[in-house]
Amino acid sequence: MAFQGLDYLQFVSLLKEEEIILMGTVRRWVDANVMPVIGEAFQKGEFPEGLAKGLAEMGLIGTTVPEEYDCPEASYVAYGIAMQELERGDSGVRSFCSVQSSLVMYPIYMFGSEEQKRHWLPKMARAEKIGCFGLTEPDHGSNPGGMITRARRDGDYFILNGAKMWITNGSIADVAIVWAKDDDGEIRGFLVERGTPGFSAPETHNKMSLRASVTSELVFDDCKIPAENMLPEAKGLKAPLMCLTSARYGIAWGAIGAAMACYEEALTYSRERKQFARPIAGYQLTQDKLVHMLTEITKMQFMTLQVGRLMDAGKGRHTYISLIKRNNVHHALEIARVARSILGANGITTEYNAIRHMNNLESVYTYEGTHEMHTLILGQDITEIGAFE
Repeated sequence: MAFQGLDYLQFVSLLKEEEIILMGTVRRWVDANVMPVIGEAFQKGEFPEGLAKGLAEMGLIGTTVPEEYDCPEASYVAYGIAMQELERGDSGVRSFCSVQSSLVMYPIYMFGSEEQKRHWLPKMARAEKIGCFGLTEPDHGSNPGGMITRARRDGDYFILNGAKMWITNGSIADVAIVWAKDDDGEIRGFLVERGTPGFSAPETHNKMSLRASVTSELVFDDCKIPAENMLPEAKGLKAPLMCLTSARYGIAWGAIGAAMACYEEALTYSRERKQFARPIAGYQLTQDKLVHMLTEITKMQFMTLQVGRLMDAGKGRHTYISLIKRNNVHHALEIARVARSILGANGITTEYNAIRHMNNLESVYTYEGTHEMHTLILGQDITEIGAFE
């Protein structure tokens, strides 16, 4: 398949045959199912109907979860490639898939009971059940350990009180993975099903970013859940942070996809758009922009693939993922802005992709660990001196 100039240093030669096939398959699906509707969905502020089922049919949900739970059990590199191609369409589509896979199915698989795994994972892989992940609070984002949501033990139940903010899939979720402090002040994970008395998930409106994605608040007002809904192996802040590490890895790949979409669009436009009787691609300043974009995308590709290979070999570290999430989103946002400038006034409409990706990436820059927090994570790792306070 043609990669339209985005294989400048023969990156694809490092991929396995099945990874190349996957990239082409997901790309064609995005072109056929996402691109025709995403501009209108972004303007309306709606997640496109029917996409969840398509993602499930391609085996893109719960990608790395074992087959024994009716999941694909693919590699981390395969998961990353899929996220790249989904975000090439839109960050909201990739967010839906990565939340379902990394922030809901992953904790159930890693920390849940066998009964919880058997009940939820197959249904979620088929998109019959949708999930969300509740960690961030109105006053606790970068400092999740300061959460004030509480889970008080009451016999065979827990009583939850508190609120979570900026929750992807919240209003459409059948179940929420909710993190709260128990009576001993230890952070635990809970499965809170939709319809549970005392639980509501009002949708967040008036967004200028991630508009083709459902964002919500989760509110718990004496929400009573059975004790067996607690994830038995999730104890302490390390558990939700492990989930975020998995999700951030997918985001790093997704940022490449957004950057690729912007570069491809800008390159095509610059060849066709004429000013002063010649294509604007023939001017030095435009060529400088295009070369910069291609260079950064190429660097992203090799660095991110290496991290994926290390994860598949059991040698991954959360600091590696901070490195690629921080780098890739930063440069993808920069590339989206440069692409918009090449498109000129046309670039502010959803008839083109750059402005939509640019707005989306403003959120991606912040969520799943801000750019600044990943800087401090890396700084602590290389200096062995923490600078968080």
